[in-house]
Amino acid sequence: MAKIEIKINGEAYPCRPTMGAMLRFKEQTGKEITDLDTNSFTELCTYLWCCIKSACARERKQFDLSLLDFADSVDPDDMNAWAADMQDENGPAADASPKA
Repeated sequence: MAKIEIKINGEAYPCRPTMGAMLRFKEQTGKEITDLDTNSFTELCTYLWCCIKSACARERKQFDLSLLDFADSVDPDDMNAWAADMQDENGPAADASPKA
């Protein structure tokens, strides 16, 4: 899997789907990742946060932004770039790949 990074407030953070990200998404939304609504900005933003939070935990990189603080720090261009990276990585037929 290629390493995807997201720049937030001038700092690059790793971002990738992991089992931890999927569990975090379930904890945050009550929904399985397979039920992610790719037309919902809220769910996409939440999943992106979960992917960063989990990838940072895996790499032992500090990431202390709450979901709301994270959302305040990203814009639609960031979301679109991430969605494109994820779609390229997973291919067009990936079930849970966000489409912004």
